[in-house]
Amino acid sequence: MMPKRVRVFLRRLRRFFITTVIGGVAVVLPFTIFVMLVRLVVNFFSGILSPMRPLFPFSKNISDWIIDLLSFGIVITAFFAIGLLVQTSFGSRMFTRLEERWLMQLPFYSVLRETVRQFFGSKKAPFSQVVLADVFNNGTLMTGFVTDDDIGNGYLTIFVPTGPNPTNGFIFHVPEQQVRFIDARPEDAMRTIIGVGTGSAVLFKGNNK
Repeated sequence: MMPKRVRVFLRRLRRFFITTVIGGVAVVLPFTIFVMLVRLVVNFFSGILSPMRPLFPFSKNISDWIIDLLSFGIVITAFFAIGLLVQTSFGSRMFTRLEERWLMQLPFYSVLRETVRQFFGSKKAPFSQVVLADVFNNGTLMTGFVTDDDIGNGYLTIFVPTGPNPTNGFIFHVPEQQVRFIDARPEDAMRTIIGVGTGSAVLFKGNNK
């Protein structure tokens, strides 16, 4: 029979291995998906342009890598044009309507969207932004964390933990004008919650927005 000390060591080693592998996957997977999608689109345009090679000047000297490079340029130009379009009010409304009616119905689309947004920094990870929220609009501020800033109609979803046990708390959907964004780090804010308010001065330092 295996000694208890060895079993404990093997259990910890297995937990460490699994946690480390999952952490690596979480870092590599979004980038891998992005590269695969870009490559898929480039191959699509290469398949369209290759039969048109005789129409190009000096077609005999055009190799496959030039076709791939041209396809990549088309893809980047298309991404730029789409990005430029969605920055306009018309393009933003059009894409939102397309997303709500069609794209959100696709399997795994919402998961991939959130992953890509967090990977490229267009959306902050949950609990990464500390706020002081005037939930009841009476001047009383609560320490909270933004869990979703994309629910629409000018509202934010925040989680307000209770002290000294921050795993419990309340979920509020609050108008954005009643939320004060602060520069405090999440771990510092969490210490004030666990300490039932001790050290709250850190929440009022820096440039509050």
